[in-house]
Amino acid sequence: MEQDEPPPEASKLTRTKRNWAKLGRFLTGRHGDPATDRLPPGQHLVRDWPVLDLGVHPTISQADWRLTVGGAIENPIAWGWQNFMHQPQSTRLSDIHCVTSWSRYDNSWEGVSARDLLEIVRPRADAQFVMLHGHDGYTTNLTLDDFADEQALLAHSWQGAPLAREHGGPVRFVVPHLYFWKSAKWLKHIAFMTRDEAGFWEANGYHNRGDPWLEQRYTND
Repeated sequence: MEQDEPPPEASKLTRTKRNWAKLGRFLTGRHGDPATDRLPPGQHLVRDWPVLDLGVHPTISQADWRLTVGGAIENPIAWGWQNFMHQPQSTRLSDIHCVTSWSRYDNSWEGVSARDLLEIVRPRADAQFVMLHGHDGYTTNLTLDDFADEQALLAHSWQGAPLAREHGGPVRFVVPHLYFWKSAKWLKHIAFMTRDEAGFWEANGYHNRGDPWLEQRYTND
């Protein structure tokens, strides 16, 4: 695995979002049910796709892109673009729910499903958690069950076109049943772990799991 760029700890957005966590910004105190409530509590619909990140937009060409997968698995892999595109390709239609309170319906994705990746790398029996690493130094943690969700995807395309740089292209992870900070941009490494570790926002006041319908925005929710 290549060394990540260090995330810009002192960026304006980072300071603002840390303060939101302290203040409990956007919290309504309500719970929803994804089986009956398409829009989680405290969310509002948008038609565009706002760009939120750590302030670093790495430029990675398809020719230079690499994905490594390691840790508590039986079959570590290192894929270039051609390896990745030769895997079974899946499409998904899902909604986005950002912790900053906006949601966007009906996003069409194409890529490699997390379940197909799991069949290839074969997590060990003691693997319970996953850490996603981005080229911008960003990290976010997931349980293995959340990573393996039926809708989860290593996405290279959105709405029928290659995923734009500002949205995490060439490849980002998409796990739509959780707040979208869990869907790491500019994906470069996936680490399977036997013990949980906090990622970037989880270490900065945000909930360890991030279920939108339970309003798991912040650490103490």
